[in-house]
Amino acid sequence: MSSNALAQGHELDAVRVPLQNYLRAHESGEADWMRKAFAADARIVGQLNGQPIAWSVEQYAARFGGKPAADEAQRRRSVEILDLSGDAALAKVVLDYPTMRFVDHMALLKIAGEWKIVSKTFHAQPQAAAAP
Repeated sequence: MSSNALAQGHELDAVRVPLQNYLRAHESGEADWMRKAFAADARIVGQLNGQPIAWSVEQYAARFGGKPAADEAQRRRSVEILDLSGDAALAKVVLDYPTMRFVDHMALLKIAGEWKIVSKTFHAQPQAAAAP
């Protein structure tokens, strides 16, 4: 493997760190993982129930109550796309929950040597709950 390919692989691993922190926040309900994932001035935008929202990281982190969701065992999450270009990257993350499917588009930037999510735009799609 060439040194350029090794460097690219190392950088991809580094880009995954804030994405993993983001997923840990969802798994655990711990807001601090969200704060680790995002740049302090990042924005989270999308629509919920047909209403546009725009949150700061702190507003978004406040939505996490410190414990996993009651239906955590049925929730699935994945990073579907990760595209790196120098010190910028894009990721598509899917959060597949029993009653809602979120598709997140993340912009990431390497800031002072550390990768952070600088913006999140999401689509929320209600799903029919499975029959008990």
